[in-house]
Amino acid sequence: MGGFFGAVSKRDVVMDVFFGVDYHSHLGTKRAGMIFHDEKDGFQREIHSIENTPFRTKFEKDLPDFHGTSGIGCISDTFPQPLLVRSHLGVFGLTTVGIINNANDIMDSFFETGEKQFMAMSSGKVNGTELTAALINQKQDFVSGIRHAQEVIDGSLTLLILKSDGSIIAARDKMGRLPVLVGKNEDGFCVSFESFAYSKLGYEDDYELGPGEIVELTRDSCTTLAEAGDQMRICSFLWTYYGYPNSNYEGRNVEVMRYRNGAIMAADERERGTLPDIDYVAGVPDSGVPHAIGYATESGIPFARPFIKYTPTWPRSFMPSNQEVRNRVAKMKQIPVPELIADQRLLFVDDSIVRGTQLRETVDFLYECGAKEVHIRSACPPIMYGCKYLSFSSSKSDMELIARRVVRDLEGDEGVEHLDEYADSSTERGKCLLRTICEDMGFDSLGFQSLEGMIEAIGIDPDKLCTYCWSGKE
Repeated sequence: MGGFFGAVSKRDVVMDVFFGVDYHSHLGTKRAGMIFHDEKDGFQREIHSIENTPFRTKFEKDLPDFHGTSGIGCISDTFPQPLLVRSHLGVFGLTTVGIINNANDIMDSFFETGEKQFMAMSSGKVNGTELTAALINQKQDFVSGIRHAQEVIDGSLTLLILKSDGSIIAARDKMGRLPVLVGKNEDGFCVSFESFAYSKLGYEDDYELGPGEIVELTRDSCTTLAEAGDQMRICSFLWTYYGYPNSNYEGRNVEVMRYRNGAIMAADERERGTLPDIDYVAGVPDSGVPHAIGYATESGIPFARPFIKYTPTWPRSFMPSNQEVRNRVAKMKQIPVPELIADQRLLFVDDSIVRGTQLRETVDFLYECGAKEVHIRSACPPIMYGCKYLSFSSSKSDMELIARRVVRDLEGDEGVEHLDEYADSSTERGKCLLRTICEDMGFDSLGFQSLEGMIEAIGIDPDKLCTYCWSGKE
């Protein structure tokens, strides 16, 4: 994933952009960067690795050297960025969020038309932001170039451009897979993924871009350069998993959705007669907690925190990048409350079950601490397909997904023809999926939120939501 923040103002915006980008740190773990523009001194830029050091710590030492009345910054889980580009469109800064599935085909088309080279990263791949810049520069203005890039790219593309006159161009993906929100104060404007980021900096909600919309921000105005399209497929995982609790997308708050989602799960279980006899409902920290609060409130079963995450030294569960070390860190962070675990029947709600590796570690840990029963609930349906649009998961193959592995083990290649049934816990195949995962993972019971229940909890038109990773439908 990734996220960005930009601001343009009558005053210096370095601290606004610094804190605004920092508030997107939950969206990525690899690279981060900032570019500022000053009328007298031009551009200043820094990019750092944040794989082992949080954004704020890494960039604090750079702050005295930054100055400017406009700037953009990003948290990137993919490429080093923002990039500073010089072309027939002028000098500009560029940061992107999304995925380019056809990067090799795009490069081949450039080579066929006379382009000689792109800078390669150590992996041999080309920086996707550089590739985007090359596509934009095929046209004679930024708007035409952005639209051209979004049409050519198979995947998604949301971006910010910092121009040499200090203005900022913001473009939302053509299908609106990620949010782009504009904030305003008396001195200027900002642009962000997370609405809470700018509210803490003294900006008020001003505008939310529609799918494919392109706007330009100056210190005095927010002007639409290209109108929004009619179709939207915003990522549902924003609400269930990686969106920050304080944020609103399409007018729907993340934390409120999660309470409602958990309540719908509990109500559905009560109606089906599958609500287990347990002592406590708990959430797998952090994003599973509000789903669990909703579940506990609706079911009338007490909410508790049988273990607490120790975060001062490892603030994010998906650091570092090495899977073995990441699993060990996740285990080390789980500090038990023995009085709430020993001889207790526990139900844990997690935001999702992707690979299942860390959840297995968690359940083993709970039994080692004396739990009598451990029941697991997922706040979203079984994930059957890897994301083609945002790379929210590090899974490289569908077979890394626990649900797909179980289907393959049960039916081999034939199982792919029945994924809809496996995703529906009311069918025989769906019940078989639950039993098999329980046996494999050591759960006393397992339940997944239905796709319909999750969509109801989000509360916007289902046709505007992307649910590809669950349904496989574009």
